[in-house]
Amino acid sequence: MNIHEYQAKELFAQFGVAVPKGVAVTSAAEFEGALAKIDTTGGIMVKSQIHAGGRGKGTFTDGFKGGVKFSPTKEKALENAKAMLGNTLVTAQTGEAGRKVQTIYFTEAANLGKRPDGRDDEYYLAILLDRASSFPVIVASTEGGMEIEHVAHHTPEKIFKVQVDPAVGLQAFQARQIAFSLGFSGDLFKQCVTLVTKLYQFYWEKDCAMVEVNPLLVTKEGKLLALDAKVSFDDNALFRHPDVVALRDLNEEDAKEIEASKFGLSYIALDGNIACLVNGAGLAMSTMDIIQHFGGSPANFLDVGGGATKDQVTAAFKIILGDANVKGILVNIFGGIMDCNVIATGIIEAVKETGLKLPLVVRLEGNNVEAGKATLAASGLTIVSGDSMADAAQKIVKLVNAK
Repeated sequence: MNIHEYQAKELFAQFGVAVPKGVAVTSAAEFEGALAKIDTTGGIMVKSQIHAGGRGKGTFTDGFKGGVKFSPTKEKALENAKAMLGNTLVTAQTGEAGRKVQTIYFTEAANLGKRPDGRDDEYYLAILLDRASSFPVIVASTEGGMEIEHVAHHTPEKIFKVQVDPAVGLQAFQARQIAFSLGFSGDLFKQCVTLVTKLYQFYWEKDCAMVEVNPLLVTKEGKLLALDAKVSFDDNALFRHPDVVALRDLNEEDAKEIEASKFGLSYIALDGNIACLVNGAGLAMSTMDIIQHFGGSPANFLDVGGGATKDQVTAAFKIILGDANVKGILVNIFGGIMDCNVIATGIIEAVKETGLKLPLVVRLEGNNVEAGKATLAASGLTIVSGDSMADAAQKIVKLVNAK
């Protein structure tokens, strides 16, 4: 689950991480009141709040450029905010459709420091899970204020990593390693050690999947500030954090994904035209891969879990059909705990209830598979059987391409 920058900074502040003062609003009527709560003498940052990166380089559909603007005066801040709110911002991460800006975040502009070579005094800091080691890893770089992917490609030697053993937690010497790697000394060194320690505490206690600060800024006054904040949480741990769940912005999520979550289904929309209905995340990934291998394009990731009911299967079909791009459906089920006959019955009911007209290929294997296949065969419906994953994938790709 993702949250907005302003929400992340509010949580940072609760853990003692220094951030610029700011106020978030959702209507133009709140602009004046919000600006009255912050110091505007040094300028104001006006920030569009959407769940996507690259806001500063983005363009609104009406041609207005930049979803993050420095405004030297209150009047300019009001002008920029009015141009952004309710407008659709397109960035490299939103795709052509863009995202409608429904929240504006006003923050006090930081007095940016400079390095001896004249560059802005900006750094990069993130905490995420290293899946190779299953350990949290702290990633830092002296090259803040730019995309970390660009740094990794062109100057990988400027990226530093420290793995944290979850059994013992972040150690003081590791926080010092990060401060050393960023070249800090004196009071800034102490500030960095404190900030890294508190940021890791936040990451761990709130069950985060990722915490990113880009840029981490040094001001002319010698203060270390988290100028931006990007945070995502482990969905599987949200039951422990009702305060975090309350921050969820459904306006930023795909309507089909929201509907799927109501039925305990794991659904992620993609750009293809062959919908997948699979049990198990690993099998779902393999199914998408094999569709791609045979020249097709998957329209979604959809995991119905290990014990799906007929109602869940019907709900899954309805969600799939809510995507106008879908031209065919592949059901790939391996019955372990799940009974293939239950799935077959659910498929038949779903086809009848939705009046499905699209090509449908079903591959069943495992627990009670013969009964499941017999149920499908006796239904009288136009359902194509796949003998294997490869066979099923080839058949659905062929049927979709023939349309």
